[in-house]
Amino acid sequence: MGDTLVHRGPDDGGVWADESAGIALVHRRLSIIDLSAAGHQPMISASGRYVIVFNGEIYNHLEMREKLQSMAWRGHSDTETLLAAVDAWGIERTLDEIAGMFAFALWDRKNRTLTLARDRMGEKPLYYGTIGSSFVFASELKSLRVFRGFNAAVNRDALALFMRHNYIPAPWSIYEGIFKVPPGTFFTLASPGDEVRPVSYWSSKRAALAGLADPFRGDEREAIDELEVILKKAVKAQMLADVPLGAFLSGGLDSSLIVALMQAQSSQPVKTFTIGFHEEIYNEAEHARAVARHLGTEHTELYVTPKECRDVIPMLPAIYDEPFSDSSQIPTFLVSELARRHVTVSLSGDGGDELFGGYNRYFRAMKLFRRISLFPDALRRSMARAVTMLPASHWDRIYAFLQPAMPKRFRQGKNPGSTLHNLARSLGTCTFETLYLSLMSHWHDPDSVVLHGREPDTAMNDPEQWLDCDTHEHRMMYLDQTTYLPDDILVKVDRAAMAVSLETRIPLLDHRVVEFAWRLPLSMKIRSSQSKWALRRILYRYVPRKMLERPKMGFGVPIDLWLRGPLREWAESLLDETRLRQEGFFRPGPIRAKWHEHLSGQNNWQYPLWDVLMFQAWNAAQEPMNPSNDNS
Repeated sequence: MGDTLVHRGPDDGGVWADESAGIALVHRRLSIIDLSAAGHQPMISASGRYVIVFNGEIYNHLEMREKLQSMAWRGHSDTETLLAAVDAWGIERTLDEIAGMFAFALWDRKNRTLTLARDRMGEKPLYYGTIGSSFVFASELKSLRVFRGFNAAVNRDALALFMRHNYIPAPWSIYEGIFKVPPGTFFTLASPGDEVRPVSYWSSKRAALAGLADPFRGDEREAIDELEVILKKAVKAQMLADVPLGAFLSGGLDSSLIVALMQAQSSQPVKTFTIGFHEEIYNEAEHARAVARHLGTEHTELYVTPKECRDVIPMLPAIYDEPFSDSSQIPTFLVSELARRHVTVSLSGDGGDELFGGYNRYFRAMKLFRRISLFPDALRRSMARAVTMLPASHWDRIYAFLQPAMPKRFRQGKNPGSTLHNLARSLGTCTFETLYLSLMSHWHDPDSVVLHGREPDTAMNDPEQWLDCDTHEHRMMYLDQTTYLPDDILVKVDRAAMAVSLETRIPLLDHRVVEFAWRLPLSMKIRSSQSKWALRRILYRYVPRKMLERPKMGFGVPIDLWLRGPLREWAESLLDETRLRQEGFFRPGPIRAKWHEHLSGQNNWQYPLWDVLMFQAWNAAQEPMNPSNDNS
């Protein structure tokens, strides 16, 4: 199991076992702090009571050592600090005290109990489950797959979730009986057969409600000053390392802010890295270069060709271990690979969109909700049914016939039939959250596509998990913080970076930044159709506004064009109707219909098709799974 994770820890490895207790721990180490043997894991506490395997970084471990000053320290690793804290304070207070990203397994030799814990925001992964009579856990699924007796049965319900979201939300995984520890939770077992009941020691919901109930009382200038102080502290803490350190720099707002705060606190030029594309629509490298030049960083950029991007695709099933179809995984891997040639740790600007209202879809959702709210529910549903009675292709033909007589402003736009169908789905929604789920969905009825799959409830469609507040924008940001951020963004970054043995750190997700962001009024996040207002005001203190005022760009690749061109043969093989029927996971009809429409240019179905293709590519890389052949 440990050998499968060498990429996560190429510098050292170790095993500790107690056969009489039936427990074994294995660790692979990427040495970041205390490169000596004093940082070796599995590590035993000074008292001898606890044994730990720990992945991640505790950024405030030096402050914790001051509170534990009676200790006789063997080295200066944060793992030793973590063990000493548990020994002195117990697990719950320790989790409250630490600031960092982590996943760990702790064995209590006295009580013979095992505790698994995961960081607040879900930066580091942790899977668990039962195989036969054994309870198993690991940072990645590939480690569990090699355990004797592993059953590779696909969880059809999780597959339905994947088809909607392009990722599999926690606590589910693609395999039956294997789960993810939810962010901000821990649980303790006394025997392999114990029921797992995660205990929440921190949650985005409690942080949001507490922040909204206790808003920041000062004026705007005081709020910006306070946010800058908190952010600078988070950045400085995350620059602690005994190995070379740098940062991703896309040229966008968030990464530019992190680099600016790094450089302001560094006596040497910060190493920064960006990927460039020859296609102008996807390229931010020129903007990144301008920011780097202004801040005085040691900047490295690499322009990649479409072929170099496509060459990553065959690697994706092994990197991500379960179906994952956020196509920005490709450039994320490439920039991680570039950074790893120069550094071992890279800071990232992720999290700003979810905390400060940065996604364009927030504006689209608000605009759409205002429009559809003008109509009574019954009328909206009737209109939706009327629109969807005709296929999108029929509406395209009607639009083409009427277009010459239309005002000029209505003649724009591609695929009007699909736009109408998407609007109809929105018209049929009853609440703002269901509207937002519709906007976020790739396949709007995944149960009709996945054979024998039934989509479980998630935070996106379970009213009990929604945030009770007055502003729709905050409700969307909360949903993204609890779903899209940990299960898409953080998965993408962790797996892509760790595949090349690069540690990534995300200062914006320091829990103190998150908690303060929830205290800020919405007007300091979104103002006059401009997002991330507070972050912009901080960054303008370091970088001229003219370098940053431009439309938001995604970190994407032209999957839609590739599927009609160089990837067409590969995709056709995976989407072959006979193959889909024989494998027995999908109903071929809806998939083949979208594939034909995409190839003809009638519609752009890159997102739902990429979902299917990423599952098919992942499935082809696995051992035979013996699915049901019921193709009803």
